[in-house]
Amino acid sequence: MDDNAFARRRGVVAAGLSERKLDAFLAAFSPNLSYLSGFTGSNGSLLILPGKSILFTDPRYTIQAAQQAGTDSPPLQLRIARGPLVVEIAAAIARLRLKRIGYEPARMTCELHDALKSRLPLGASLRPVDGWIEGLRMLKSADEIERIRRSVRTNSRAFEEAVARVRVGMKERDLAAELEYRMRRLGAEKPAFETIVAGGVRSALPHAQPTSAPLKSGALVVVDMGAFEDGYASDMTRMLFLGSPGAKVKRTYRAVLEAQMAAVAAVRAGVPAHRVDRAARAVLKSHGLHRAFIHSTGHGLGLEIHEPPRIGKHEKIRLQAGMAITIEPGVYIEGWGGIRIEDTVVVTEKGCEILTPTSKDLRVI
Repeated sequence: MDDNAFARRRGVVAAGLSERKLDAFLAAFSPNLSYLSGFTGSNGSLLILPGKSILFTDPRYTIQAAQQAGTDSPPLQLRIARGPLVVEIAAAIARLRLKRIGYEPARMTCELHDALKSRLPLGASLRPVDGWIEGLRMLKSADEIERIRRSVRTNSRAFEEAVARVRVGMKERDLAAELEYRMRRLGAEKPAFETIVAGGVRSALPHAQPTSAPLKSGALVVVDMGAFEDGYASDMTRMLFLGSPGAKVKRTYRAVLEAQMAAVAAVRAGVPAHRVDRAARAVLKSHGLHRAFIHSTGHGLGLEIHEPPRIGKHEKIRLQAGMAITIEPGVYIEGWGGIRIEDTVVVTEKGCEILTPTSKDLRVI
């Protein structure tokens, strides 16, 4: 992504300061900092004001910040703090005579908030601005969508390579490790979250952690995995079955697949998010399985694995073209098992593009 993209994003924020009655905006949450500057170090803050922005970090990141954020090109300036960043930030606020500084109340730590507030010059104050940058991040650029697409493809290839090695008796942890190894070998920086592999009755745990339990014949296995590649996340869930699935497995799987496809078909620009969720639940209700669907139908993803919008039963936000979301209904029956099917899709004006290339058929091994 070129420096101009980050400069344009900062320009949007700078242009929105006056309507929010702010003199500047401080971003300290890492994904938002990355979105606005390109900087991915673990310690940084970005102060945006009309006409320029200042990136604060420490000496460990002097070279990295200059390379990632393009600080030789105005209007982004780099400040290397020899001590706590908050001291440099407060000094800049005083020097620039800023009075109303917006900050991220849900993202800034209490420690940073209190430390900065105690150092502000007389007359200056911190003003909470919730969800501003996350709202901008919901609409992906063509470059961001391409990065997500590459991440999705890497994730799917890793799945195919790892599943080819699955055998009865393989440990859940070993399969999870194989999946993560394969995605890294194929170009991912890291998993987007802790890979979920759960067999048998444990597949009824939506966020099960892999254990040393062996994969058994005659059992469902849920595989939920995602990769970070070029900074962007992917997410996919597929089901395996070791042996020959019985009638209940086939029947339940068909119901979940029908619900997933109904939700995908409901996605398009202008549709409230709750209608997509409702489409999945209506199908499961027709099969008598709606009470076993215990989470939302999906979520946004990008620089984070979970980000707005949420695709849930009470979400009123309308989908817009360029949003990247997951569609992942599931059914979880204690003592029996669970089934979830998940794709990553991009909202378009007339529907959606399914990025996930992996077959949604139950993988029988």
